[in-house]
Amino acid sequence: MATLRDEELLRILGAAPVVPVLTIEDPRKAVPLARALVAGGLTALEVTLRTPAGLDCIRAIANEVEGADVGAGTVLNRRQLDDAVSCGARFLVSPGATPDLVAAATDCPVPYLPGVATAGEAMALAEAGFTSLKFFPAGPAGGIAYLKALASPLPAIRFCPTGGVGPDNAAAYLALSNVVCVGGSWVAPSDALAAGNWSRITALAKEAAALPRR
Repeated sequence: MATLRDEELLRILGAAPVVPVLTIEDPRKAVPLARALVAGGLTALEVTLRTPAGLDCIRAIANEVEGADVGAGTVLNRRQLDDAVSCGARFLVSPGATPDLVAAATDCPVPYLPGVATAGEAMALAEAGFTSLKFFPAGPAGGIAYLKALASPLPAIRFCPTGGVGPDNAAAYLALSNVVCVGGSWVAPSDALAAGNWSRITALAKEAAALPRR
């Protein structure tokens, strides 16, 4: 079952080279923001649970935005996992992984992208059936050089590096054989979000969607 969920996760993550990481304060902005990103070619949207509006935003996008695969980010425990699934999240993301969270995700009906920062953490999660992993925080954890070094000893694992990834280095990450996509917030700048400048966000999304990958 974990293998089937992992295949679904790869389908979601593989739809575009960049997964926007969205922290939304005002739930009224969620639907137009998601539509702007989808219009630019980015369909996997990670809405973090860092604000009280997170779950409402996930619910609104899941119900109202055609073409979006909305996920919940910063999932830290079983309660948040259950709440996110109930709101319509189609995938789940965490910055790290605890035994209880992994156990909950193993029984969960939607795919889970757990966070790792070391080879040992990646190996442990692969043993548990999770072979698509978030590499976080990518920059401080070793960046492009570290991920490149993992490709040969861990050939079955694919990564989504997040944290310190932006338009200046995204292409270098995407050139790695073990990177399926990257996560970043630069496609939805806070000033554009606050101003409701959806055309700018769509333009940034189009640029991100056009990034080459291996």
